[in-house]
Amino acid sequence: MHWKARLPILAAALWWGSLTAIGLVAVPQLFSHASSPAVAGNLAARLFEAQTWLSLVCGVLVLMGAREPDGEATIGWAGGAVTFVLVGMLAALLQQFAVAPRIVARQDLAFWHSAGSALFAAQWFCALVVLWKTTTARSASSS
Repeated sequence: MHWKARLPILAAALWWGSLTAIGLVAVPQLFSHASSPAVAGNLAARLFEAQTWLSLVCGVLVLMGAREPDGEATIGWAGGAVTFVLVGMLAALLQQFAVAPRIVARQDLAFWHSAGSALFAAQWFCALVVLWKTTTARSASSS
């Protein structure tokens, strides 16, 4: 399999894996071990910001792989995955630019934290679906 054909799989794996590592490992550890919730929150915000940019890059790489080398859009996995890529990227952008500033400003903290968690979960789910679809379609076409 050509490296360009593997790029969407690698990008989808990085996207889902990084969301999983940050959401299920790093941020909970911050809140368990930081000197205060405020310190943990500031560090978590930086991790989530970095995750937003990583998510966008991974999404773009997956989208780039949705085209054949001659520029034609693929019909197989791309049709089912592109929607999830776009929704996941939108969730990342909303979390970063609509929700995070309100959490930092401590506006209705419970509501905005819940909204941010929901957007993170939506992004995690979208990345999982994209990973599933890219690996399923690629493995089926290579058999």
